Amino acid sequence: MIHVTLNLSLDEDEIEERFIRASGPGGQNVNKVATAVQLRFDVAGSRSLPEEVRTRLRRLAGRRINTRGVFIIEAQRFRTRERNRRDARERLVRWIRRAAQPPVPRVATRPSSAERKRRLEDKRRRGAAKRLRGAVASED
Repeated sequence: MIHVTLNLSLDEDEIEERFIRASGPGGQNVNKVATAVQLRFDVAGSRSLPEEVRTRLRRLAGRRINTRGVFIIEAQRFRTRERNRRDARERLVRWIRRAAQPPVPRVATRPSSAERKRRLEDKRRRGAAKRLRGAVASED
């Protein structure tokens, strides 16, 4: 189990990891050893995520989720498989934590009278400046 929040955990069976060759640091090993991790998490078919978290995660992740609803994270920052694997899992947990927080509802407010007066005064000033830019009378 991977703990995301106090009341939200992911089942490890829902995560698929593939090891691929990294393009970053690694010296001669970079061409021989597959140290980069491609983590795949099926958001659409996840039993661990509530529907509202799933919806928010789809919206937040954008193009990181493919058309089948699979969230793909590639981690290749480090030289070892284990550190890249840990990095990919931490990044997935951070994304899900962000999606688990419900958005704060907007509270409708009205501009103060001072703000309204300031806005109208600025509009008058801009209008006057634009009027001065009008056509110039020719001196013939």
